[in-house]
Amino acid sequence: MRYGVSGSGFGNGGSDSGLGEEWGVRAARSRALAVLRVRGRALGAAVLPAAVAVVLYAGEVTGHFTGTGWTTARWIVTVLAVVVLLAATAVALVVARARPAVTPTVELTESAAPDLHRLVRDLADRLDVPAPSAIALTPDCDSWLEDRSHRAHGPAAVPAGSGPVLVIGSPFLWWMRVGELRAVLAPVVAGTGPAADPDIAAARRFVRGLDAAVAVPGEPGLDPLRRLGARGVGGVARLLLRACGTHAAEMERGVATAGSERAQAVDHGTRIVAQEQVGLAYAGWDRLLTRVALPAWRMGRWPSRLDAGVVSALTELSHRDRLAEGYSSRLGERPACDLLEEPGAVDEAASLLAARLFHGGPAEPGPDWAPVEWSRYPEEVVDRKWRADAARLHDVLDRMAATAEPGTPEAPTLTRVLTHLTAAQEPGGPVAVPPEGDDLPVVPAGAEEAEREAAAATAADGAGTEDPAAGDSDEGTDDTAEVEDTEDVDDTDDADDVVRNPAADVLAAALSARVAREEAEREARIVPPSAGGVAGFSGPDGPWPLCPLLPPRTGRDLLADHVTALVCCAAVDTTGAAPGLDWLDGPALLVGGERAADLGPRVLALVEEGDPAPLRAWLSSTGVRAEKPVRLV
Repeated sequence: MRYGVSGSGFGNGGSDSGLGEEWGVRAARSRALAVLRVRGRALGAAVLPAAVAVVLYAGEVTGHFTGTGWTTARWIVTVLAVVVLLAATAVALVVARARPAVTPTVELTESAAPDLHRLVRDLADRLDVPAPSAIALTPDCDSWLEDRSHRAHGPAAVPAGSGPVLVIGSPFLWWMRVGELRAVLAPVVAGTGPAADPDIAAARRFVRGLDAAVAVPGEPGLDPLRRLGARGVGGVARLLLRACGTHAAEMERGVATAGSERAQAVDHGTRIVAQEQVGLAYAGWDRLLTRVALPAWRMGRWPSRLDAGVVSALTELSHRDRLAEGYSSRLGERPACDLLEEPGAVDEAASLLAARLFHGGPAEPGPDWAPVEWSRYPEEVVDRKWRADAARLHDVLDRMAATAEPGTPEAPTLTRVLTHLTAAQEPGGPVAVPPEGDDLPVVPAGAEEAEREAAAATAADGAGTEDPAAGDSDEGTDDTAEVEDTEDVDDTDDADDVVRNPAADVLAAALSARVAREEAEREARIVPPSAGGVAGFSGPDGPWPLCPLLPPRTGRDLLADHVTALVCCAAVDTTGAAPGLDWLDGPALLVGGERAADLGPRVLALVEEGDPAPLRAWLSSTGVRAEKPVRLV
């Protein structure tokens, strides 16, 4: 179970430094007792029929409950008691044995990070709380305590009775200084105190077991009978979670309050600065994953130094936002990654885990899943991505042309795409169709123009038909005017919804089908690990990726990306431009050593409106020869 920013002292109260003297922990303990009362009521309801049966049998022995009616009642209650006890036993066993969710992490042993372990122990001593039992890293900008004492965690489990595991966001180690990291971890480490309280620990175990039991029906490999039973158990667990959910949330809120209270005395001034760095690190990390890492993952490459990359991204952000002076002053302090013995190896492991979490890549490198260094990123990712997209775009155009008019494929030039996306399509002309087997709707050329003409003819017919009651009263005239105004608004909305470039829609549909097919083939080549293949990484959280970064792209987005890639290939082949890496925006075209930032809007004008003028002006100013064939993969 994951515990957020929490913590305080330990013990059961009675001393000035114990839990009992802190308001947050007292509130947390009262909520924990409320959770345990829900458990007690459930247990009481389960044994109630058995207790009634015992009373009935005792009455028979003493001669108070005799006769046929009492005998029938004893049998009915006995059967009911047996059924209820069996069901309660099944629920208890499933709750006790269900595997709780555990966050995929990179374990940091004391030999791999002795200075970091020493820092955490010293921090726990200053807070007067137990030290965490272990330390792990996660590719996320957050830190928390996680209970891994459940035996179902396998090798990832810690011994029973040990404290929780401290999980630290890996970007913090590379971006923050040592003092800032200590200040950020102080309220989290303080949470080991409440974790040792018996009532809070018991309530957490109960809630964690219920949460795991709810996910049991969705586990693979269950036969129909066992799945039916699991659904019943899941329903009972869900009911109990609803009964104690509010108390559990308030309990964790009280623990978090206690942790903040206890951590006030630890580097208070530094904590304010460190919290600002947390927000900055989150912004840089999100930008790095979505703009830089994701294109590489889609190409079958995973950057092996993501945490080091976030430092470059945030440095670039600092320069753009004119924060370089404050950043330079921080560079004089010791970075937190110096607390690791081998920062490079840890960064590589965290980078591979990030690819699994956010993209669903394999657990191990392979021919289709190779690491890439930042120095090789422009060549191995950017250039390959552009040329692969350009090749895919021309292949789709070849198949569409072969479907309409079989013949020799045209050369892969930028002029061909410009002509295709800007050619006027007359009603009754040839139908542009996606390649065979794409299972996508066919949009006839000129269909939109024909629909507009039909709508105009209908409007003209309606205007020529007079309403006999139109001149009866002024009120009728006003109503007619209102209806006409409404129709004008509707016509304006319909005009906005009209597709302005049907050729782009057809090409986008074909590209979408092609990309979806290629991604399905790539996933089929990757053999997923078995349910127990990687200890601690499988569980009720669902299939990989657990946290997809972006929703699926639309057809127009894909088409714009492919046209941009083709333009970049033409620029590289004809003008000496070069692929590059922008730490905040990802793949970039470098023209004369500077990033071409004005290319995107010009491509969108071509794709969305069929207007090639802005792009042709850019091609002319940069010297790109659109008629020359580009080099494909």
